Amino acid sequence: MNVGYLDFGAKATSVFGWQMTFGGPFGLFLLGAFGFPIILSGLAMAHGRELETAVEVFWEMFDYGFSIAVWGGLFGFFMLYLPRWQAYAKLRNAIPTRFNRQRREVCFVPKGQNEPIFVPWEELVAWVTEAQGVTEYGVQRQYGFGIGFYHPETGEKYTLEFETYGQPQAISTWEAIRAYMEYEVHTLKDIQDPLELQGPDDPPWEGVHVFRNARKRLHDEYGNGKRGMLYLIGWYLYHLVTFWTIPNRLVEWEVKKIKRMSQKALPKAMAQWSEPLPEDQCARPSEELKRQSRRVLELQKADPRRSVLEVFAQVDEEFAGTSSMTA
Repeated sequence: MNVGYLDFGAKATSVFGWQMTFGGPFGLFLLGAFGFPIILSGLAMAHGRELETAVEVFWEMFDYGFSIAVWGGLFGFFMLYLPRWQAYAKLRNAIPTRFNRQRREVCFVPKGQNEPIFVPWEELVAWVTEAQGVTEYGVQRQYGFGIGFYHPETGEKYTLEFETYGQPQAISTWEAIRAYMEYEVHTLKDIQDPLELQGPDDPPWEGVHVFRNARKRLHDEYGNGKRGMLYLIGWYLYHLVTFWTIPNRLVEWEVKKIKRMSQKALPKAMAQWSEPLPEDQCARPSEELKRQSRRVLELQKADPRRSVLEVFAQVDEEFAGTSSMTA
């Protein structure tokens, strides 16, 4: 995301994914190599055995379980890393959907095609899907978010959908895109920094700066009495088990790698279309959309707790027959 365009579907990585990739197998290794021997030696003492016998039990179980723990940890790491490796293979030729707010257009490159399709922003359609079914495990619900358009030249219909964790995520995804295109948000920090761990000059990904900011805030809160000693120790133990700052450094490496792959796969026409425009050449929203946007803000201000779906549905009814409400 920059001042001119926002890429949607660029597969930004997260620190938590790498922490689980390292910390999960390492935790299993510690449990198998040290945890079980300590438990069994403790049980031996609980049943009246002498300390010397308990120590022998520990070393016997350690010798037996160490190699199993090592191979088990390596297998777990391989199984967790395999999906990431497969994702890189898919990203090689993947081109994200790009929203250009200076031109007020959206660029799509459908799967299996090389020529980009440029669609006016106000002709884009967005929707939220919800499905419900009953299985032997109970009622299951699925949610999704989709956008679509008609090809400006052929009239062919194109759609792009993906699953979400729930309806709020689907709605907020669209609201983030819409707010960016309508100049209501200007930085990625406004969209995806719920923990407020990124400074004003920090890059938008979860690099080493996020770790340092989190540690500084932790010590400030500990000094002010907001956090206790147990929380402080737990924070350090968690990050030691998850290999300290290595996950953050791997995120920085992944971001650079994904950017390089994206630039190689980017069509020339899309790269030229993405070039920044002078202020006097930037596109402006239609008068119809301005009126609808003002009406949306009026309804939200009158009842801030009202669902965004209800607000847009009312505005859609009031401005029935117009096409710009889809944007």
